[in-house]
Amino acid sequence: MSMGSDMYRQQILDHYRSPRNYGELEESHFTHEGVNPSCGDELEFDVALDDDGETIERVAFRGDGCAISQASASMLSQKLPGMTLDEVEEMDRDDVIDMLGVDISPMRVKCAVLAEKVVQDGAEIFEGEKEAGQTTTE
Repeated sequence: MSMGSDMYRQQILDHYRSPRNYGELEESHFTHEGVNPSCGDELEFDVALDDDGETIERVAFRGDGCAISQASASMLSQKLPGMTLDEVEEMDRDDVIDMLGVDISPMRVKCAVLAEKVVQDGAEIFEGEKEAGQTTTE
């Protein structure tokens, strides 16, 4: 194992043991949850948007699962503020794997990308409801 990958493994353990933005937001524009059926990882994200209704201002998450899924959620919760919903929707699994900084086995990819998928699905539902006039961004 190289020194670089050991550093990233330590970073994953740190985010797993002390997750950032863990909890819930009192006020959010959308909340969405998801489960990885292959292993039982669960995540729920609250997302609050800026006044423009497009830029993420604050994020909180909660859930239970393996170190990879929880660390990925913690890291993503730090990356999301300042991003637009369009930028979130454009993210792919390689963005998350690069963020983690370690090689992920094929069996663990679903664990790694669960957080991304939960936020993307929530954003898509929110955007659809907004277009249908069922929600406001106030």
